[in-house]
Amino acid sequence: MGNHLFQLARDFTEQATQQKDQHSIEKAKNAISSAYANSTEAEKVQLREFQENIDNLS
Repeated sequence: MGNHLFQLARDFTEQATQQKDQHSIEKAKNAISSAYANSTEAEKVQLREFQENIDNLS
């Protein structure tokens, strides 16, 4: 099944990079934050990349 919170973070980050609106960016930030605690090391690396992408948008 995988890490549901990680999947949400990935999806919201993708959505935010396409839409570039503040609401989407905030949703992505929250999803990344929620996913981090329960993620594997490999997922954490990707979550940090997602966060960098979001930081570059805002």
